[in-house]
Amino acid sequence: MENFEISVSYKNENHHFKVKDYMHHEGDQCKFEVFRNEQFIASFEPGTHKHLHICKNTGLFPEEILNLVADKLEEWHL
Repeated sequence: MENFEISVSYKNENHHFKVKDYMHHEGDQCKFEVFRNEQFIASFEPGTHKHLHICKNTGLFPEEILNLVADKLEEWHL
């Protein structure tokens, strides 16, 4: 498991997240888990054509922000 941080901008606001990357992703666990201030926010798993989709969503952040997080993860890690 690898940990790293990412930031995304949404409506002129920066949002910072900690990400856990489960490099040896198994079918029963999502590949990426996203946290803010140690609180679980969402997780993502690879879909078709190496695009991430939301695996679990707590509803604490708008889906638009989660889509930006997925885009950033795709740029760096897929």
